[in-house]
Amino acid sequence: MDSQVLVALALSLVGGLSTSIGALFVILNQAPNLKMLGLLQGFAAGLMLSISFLDLAHNAMNSIGFLKANLWFFGGVVFFAIVARFIPEPTVIPGSDTKSKKTNGDDGGKDIMKKHRRQVLFSGIITAIGISLHNFPEGMAVFLGSMKGLRVGLNLALAIALHNIPEGVAVALPVYFATQSKWQAFKLATLSGFAEPLGVVLVAYLFPSSLNPEILEGLLGSVGGVMAFLTLHEMLPLAFDYAGQKQAVKAVFLGMAFMSASLYFLEISLPEELSL
Repeated sequence: MDSQVLVALALSLVGGLSTSIGALFVILNQAPNLKMLGLLQGFAAGLMLSISFLDLAHNAMNSIGFLKANLWFFGGVVFFAIVARFIPEPTVIPGSDTKSKKTNGDDGGKDIMKKHRRQVLFSGIITAIGISLHNFPEGMAVFLGSMKGLRVGLNLALAIALHNIPEGVAVALPVYFATQSKWQAFKLATLSGFAEPLGVVLVAYLFPSSLNPEILEGLLGSVGGVMAFLTLHEMLPLAFDYAGQKQAVKAVFLGMAFMSASLYFLEISLPEELSL
């Protein structure tokens, strides 16, 4: 393997595995109650929406034009809407029903909590998938940056590492709540970061010869559509149910603002000729 590729792989691991740091923040504390979980799910939904609309879809529009970018974006939405019809998932349990059922005894309360945990776990897996898809082009950026020089690649990897810490929190938190397993939460958050070195490998061996840049931008636009659908279809209902609509909406906008600021600082750390 080429030495430049090895350097890019090492740098991408620095950035990608920082999701593990976010997971550590989660597992070193007690699992949250349902209301706190709802607020944090709203925050994670804000992260995902900001990535989808203000990063992936925005970049696709700038690269391949408004019409093509929208066709790719909504193609991703339609594709995953069809896929979601075949994915079994738990039913959302309204808060009022939960209270009434808990009065029927400990067994009923345990059954309801089990359903809550199943739904939260499903949301955590969705978040991990979305974050992994987002981390993939970041690995490409690290590879291209490292081609410009070690200093450029290192600065970019450190910027991405800071950017990825809250993403690790967003993945680990629902998994920890649902499974009560620190290892499972840490493992899934860490695996979501491995998309970055995978991006390095693929761009190093496919991009120069066979991957059309316009198709790549279109595919990333589709990823934005998939992430938007997952967030609005799965994460927001969970946040509304557990934290209440008003509080959850505030958490969503806080998450969007946080990720937008993170994307901005990541963007200004890039050389002018590179872009995420």
